[in-house]
Amino acid sequence: MLLTKDELRSLVELKHQSPHMLLGMHPLGDGSGLVVRTLMPDAAKVEIQPVHEKDKPKFVLKRIPDTDVFEGVTKTTKKVYAYDLVITNHQGQIRRTRDAFSFLPTLGESDLFLFGKGDERRIFDKLGAQLRSPDGVHGTSFAVWAPNAQRISVVGDFNNWDGRFHPMRLLGASGVWEIFIPGVGVGAHYKFEIRDAHGNIKLNTDPFGFFFEVAPKQAAIVWDTKKFRWTDSAWLKKRRDRDPLRSPMSIYEVHVGSWRKKSANESWSYRELAEPLVIYLKRMGFTHVEFMPVAEHAYYPSWGYQVTGFYAPTSRFGTPEDFQFLVNALHEAGIGVIVDWVPAHFPRDEWALAKFDGTALYEHEDPRKGAHQDWGTLIFNFGRNEVSNFLVANALFWCERFHIDGLRVDAVASMLYLDYSRKSGEWIPNQFGGRENLEAIEFLKKFNHLTHTEFPGVMTIAEESTAWPQVTRPPYIGGLGFSFKWNMGWMHDTLGYFKHEPIHRKYHQNDLTFAMLYHHNENFILPLSHDEVVHGKGSLIRRMPGDDWQKFASLRTLLAYQWLFPGKKLLFMGCEIGQSAEWNENGQLDWWLLDAGPFHRGIQKFVEDLNKLYVGASGLWQGDYDHAGFYWIDCTDRDNSVISFARQNADGSNPLVIILNLTPVPRENYRIGLPRAGKWREMLNSDAAIYGGGNKGNLGGVTAESVPCHNQQQSAKFYLPPMSALVFQAM
Repeated sequence: MLLTKDELRSLVELKHQSPHMLLGMHPLGDGSGLVVRTLMPDAAKVEIQPVHEKDKPKFVLKRIPDTDVFEGVTKTTKKVYAYDLVITNHQGQIRRTRDAFSFLPTLGESDLFLFGKGDERRIFDKLGAQLRSPDGVHGTSFAVWAPNAQRISVVGDFNNWDGRFHPMRLLGASGVWEIFIPGVGVGAHYKFEIRDAHGNIKLNTDPFGFFFEVAPKQAAIVWDTKKFRWTDSAWLKKRRDRDPLRSPMSIYEVHVGSWRKKSANESWSYRELAEPLVIYLKRMGFTHVEFMPVAEHAYYPSWGYQVTGFYAPTSRFGTPEDFQFLVNALHEAGIGVIVDWVPAHFPRDEWALAKFDGTALYEHEDPRKGAHQDWGTLIFNFGRNEVSNFLVANALFWCERFHIDGLRVDAVASMLYLDYSRKSGEWIPNQFGGRENLEAIEFLKKFNHLTHTEFPGVMTIAEESTAWPQVTRPPYIGGLGFSFKWNMGWMHDTLGYFKHEPIHRKYHQNDLTFAMLYHHNENFILPLSHDEVVHGKGSLIRRMPGDDWQKFASLRTLLAYQWLFPGKKLLFMGCEIGQSAEWNENGQLDWWLLDAGPFHRGIQKFVEDLNKLYVGASGLWQGDYDHAGFYWIDCTDRDNSVISFARQNADGSNPLVIILNLTPVPRENYRIGLPRAGKWREMLNSDAAIYGGGNKGNLGGVTAESVPCHNQQQSAKFYLPPMSALVFQAM
């Protein structure tokens, strides 16, 4: 035996941090030949056979007594050569494979340097499980960051989940462990067996895994996310040249598992969903779909917001290719795809990211910084370069591998404030004594900058509920760099207004008009999202007061106000059919309501026509964020609860006039100022019979008279149906 007792013990007890130094083929210390060692627990006999140079020696390795280590020496050559291990097990079965310990590292010094610096933007091509063919040998390289682990092995269905077969090597001071395993290909299941910082053995899934077993199983699966053949090049070119601020954006928010189901216990797969979802979105006129988090998550009732596999679409609905198929189908139909992205926190599952190497690796050690009070989750350590790199590269990964058009970032407010949802003494101030999370702020700026520069046309959207300034302004002027921000204030105030009995609404009219006081501070999206129809809040229709007729008339008026007010639009699935029940992730939408009476079909048709009007009238979106794109005609008639405003392009072209009558009282001969003379066509009337209304209106339009009103030189008398929204366009 050429090994020292300590070296042998380190191999047998799996404590050596660089087993490649002892295993594999190495020159003898005196230069007289070569030695080969392998750790092969299931072997009865191991033989070395050359691969390329047939004149190189074959020889048998001998078992070192009382161990599973085999060692052999040849002195017929001094030059290391490529070889196979020919292994005979105890049942007499023979297998032949290249030695995993005969390959050089698959990561270079520059890869490790950039990762440690936080700037390896394609780290998803380096860490995790990567299909490779060094020296023409097909296999998979595995790499994982765990700087405080004592030892890591790759275990899987290819080595009987035995950590003795493939212990990894630690690459210098990088904290990255690596090994290339020949013969392991697509579909292989694997985990990392980690002896953590405290000497405990644990099984962890791959932080960079591309595909996982269906929960509650946890193994990662070797996969190739680059082989899908995309056919959406025309869409991507159009996206690159598109200005989202001056384009229509009507977003339909979808939870993949509960939009429609095949049975009570089985959802449609990504592929099965593609055709019906495309048909529905095209029919309804939505420009974009936003999927609630599709990244892998173990706990289904978290709706995807407790992510355990940041680099993998959840396997509940199919393979990564299946999700790519869905995105591709949507793009071919001209529909943009936004996904919810969750970099704010992660669950406490120790088989995933929590205490990954026995220490607070991805999170903070101190719970005053690392534990989320509301959700029982852990907060990323944004100041650690490798953690920031993990997340920034993840955003780029979704844009590159899945052609995602937008990332809606969840819970941004919880990232920005160190005292978010914390009492005094439960948080640690920053270095300047403030409550701002400076590390998270820098992370968000970097994420936005790289996403926008590497993927022009891709949008980033902040779910941010506070008055943090310049969320949607560029980092170079002090902003966070998001494309858009959800207008949570508009949502709260508007829903608060519509829940009031109509007789009381005159006392709350400021709730509808207040949003314009701060509208130009940010690029806002107006959301009526899943959060508004869960946790006892009731569905939108249930919040509306009165009998069924009034409820549905109010809901139509609410949706009209959302679509016609400045800002892009987002509506959660089911709201467009006036679903009565709260959303239930375990069921499907109550599509049967469409056959239960005219009101639900009327709401659906109204949203369809709203979208068609919206997309076809540039005055409703081209000037969303320009001061000239909107102005009040009259917002002071509280006694009648009537408001009117104008929408137009930034240059004043394509004007529309919107009138809302917010009580169930019709108004006859109601004079309103108009910005132009001539005829004004009634483009939309929420009281139309086809929507479930009373079918009262203005006989197709009005003609302006030279009667000054509301600071306009022209005006007309209108009939305002009860609880209605009217849209007029100059002819």
